[in-house]
Amino acid sequence: MDLQTAYNKKRELIAKRLKNFKCVEDQDRFYELCFCLLTPQSKGRQADRAVQELKSKNFKSNPFHAASLLRRYIRFHHTKAARLLEAQQNYKAWFNELDSLPTAEEKRLYLLQNVKGFGLKEASHFLRNTGHENLAILDRHILKNLQTLKVIDEVPKTLTSKKYFEIEEKFINYSKKIKIPMDHLDLLFWSLETGEVFK
Repeated sequence: MDLQTAYNKKRELIAKRLKNFKCVEDQDRFYELCFCLLTPQSKGRQADRAVQELKSKNFKSNPFHAASLLRRYIRFHHTKAARLLEAQQNYKAWFNELDSLPTAEEKRLYLLQNVKGFGLKEASHFLRNTGHENLAILDRHILKNLQTLKVIDEVPKTLTSKKYFEIEEKFINYSKKIKIPMDHLDLLFWSLETGEVFK
């Protein structure tokens, strides 16, 4: 895999995407929260379609049980509909607390402890999509690429917190070694898998 060549072709597009994440407004931050609650075990594009429909129905201001809407797009629609309602009820308090915390790592820990449906991957994903850096989003696509590049020996069958942090550190060190920021590598891996720079 010639990462450097692939990166050089997509560097500007990736940098632009990451810059956009840093300019997320409050309303969009809420819907990024919804997006990251919907993505586990579902495709990102399908989760995004569900979020666009939630936006069109103004879910942020007029919440409703969204299971019938979600079932067209994602798995576990009843569970995730309940989590969306909980997020709508609590997002103001969550965001106030997040804004008071000084580091991305502290913000991630807070999300992990307070947002039902968020593991390390989802918390990292939300924070990256709202402008934070150097948090690994270790989904199966990223893990597979890290294995191919021999950054890790194998894709773990289960990803404990300890294992997550170990792989994150290896990912950070590898990105420094090849001089491509980890956040850029994440979007590059995704674009190589799907053909697009998404989120």
